[in-house]
Amino acid sequence: MKRTFTATIALLIIGTFLVAAVMLSKPDVSNITETPTAYVGIAYAGNSVAQGEALIDKVKGYTNLFVLQSGLLQRDLKSVNELGDYAVSAGMYFLPYFGNYIQASFAPWLENAKQKWGTHLVGVYYGDEPGGKMLDDYVIYQDLATGDSITKTKYGDIVVQQTNGIVINYELSGAIKLDEPAAAISGSDIDSEVTFYPNGTVDVVKPATDGFSFNSYQELESIRPFKDLNDTAQRFYDRNKTSIDFLKNSTQVFTSDYALYQFDYSSGYDVVLGQIGWNMSLTQQLSLMRGAANLEHKDWGIFITWKYQGPDFYLDNGTEILNQMRTAYECGSKYFVLFNYYDSDNGTDGTMKPEHFQALKTFWSDVVKNPQEVQGSIKADSVLVLPANYGWGARWQEDHIWGIFNADKKTTQIWNLMQATLQEHGLKTDIVCDDAQFPLPSGYSNVYACDNLIGEK
Repeated sequence: MKRTFTATIALLIIGTFLVAAVMLSKPDVSNITETPTAYVGIAYAGNSVAQGEALIDKVKGYTNLFVLQSGLLQRDLKSVNELGDYAVSAGMYFLPYFGNYIQASFAPWLENAKQKWGTHLVGVYYGDEPGGKMLDDYVIYQDLATGDSITKTKYGDIVVQQTNGIVINYELSGAIKLDEPAAAISGSDIDSEVTFYPNGTVDVVKPATDGFSFNSYQELESIRPFKDLNDTAQRFYDRNKTSIDFLKNSTQVFTSDYALYQFDYSSGYDVVLGQIGWNMSLTQQLSLMRGAANLEHKDWGIFITWKYQGPDFYLDNGTEILNQMRTAYECGSKYFVLFNYYDSDNGTDGTMKPEHFQALKTFWSDVVKNPQEVQGSIKADSVLVLPANYGWGARWQEDHIWGIFNADKKTTQIWNLMQATLQEHGLKTDIVCDDAQFPLPSGYSNVYACDNLIGEK
């Protein structure tokens, strides 16, 4: 699921012309007055308005939410408007996805969309997998104080490119590599390169004519970004703060993620749709999702995606997907979204098969519309409290912390305690990180605090 000046001007012009287009067709929403307790829908990841409308026609009798998650259509506000109008006219709620956008062109569109669709625009799905990308992908930060560009690599390295061209690579292994291009050093006509190691060893690959700008491991370590858990968490919060705050002034802000849900909420998101799938423990995933939402008093939901990664991505079978939705409903989930991808090999239904549509139908009729099924009937009576700012992926015992720090002895202890807690309390478990801003909600009979464990961090 994963600007140039000219592009910016183009988007500004497009945004100006499309404001009027938003208001040309106002769907009738007068027939829907009750706010639903459960939003059930499909995330359409195709690039055709016609296919999107066909999907709406197919599912409008047993879903009430249409999520537009198209990498191409998100930049075409006219298409977003067409699909939004079609979904709302069909009696559905609408959630459009946007990645990076230009606020000057987006702001007027959002204000007019709110006026036109009212509460049927449930919010904006902004950015995808911020926590997961922090763990597993390349993420670029900008140091506002220095102007340096900082890249967290998928391998766990931190690469700092200073404004003068010097590059410092803080490797996950602990080594620090310093590259100084000739242009960055006054009076130098050759590039220089050296690696410093934690034990004091220095490996000079390309000598510097007049010496290096930094002369020791300690000197480079003292200016390292992401120094510790607290610094890393704060940088994570600050990265998208301006954009999220801008959106929050107008609407609810959603994202979808497969890890670090609590940190997404702390970044400002109103709703996190936790990804179900990846062949991982449903009980553990729901405990992390519900725990994060309960701690920060926010809504949560599930986003059912691929069961397996690799060349043959595919959804779980319909029976399992129905069970996942039902279990999440009983645990208090408010949003239920099934991912549907389209490519040149898919038919009109995308990657979804008849059994997946049937699972949605059954969930709608037998669970959501069944008064005997109680939403939130499974409540947590136990909570596992991880250390503050402990951005651990928690997918396996040796999973990295923030994608930057290696697992340690304390991680092993936490993993063992988490498995024991889930084994004893099952779906009645919440998992949270300690946060001074959010005291634990009352009602937990059992509190397991990981800060009592002894480890290296």
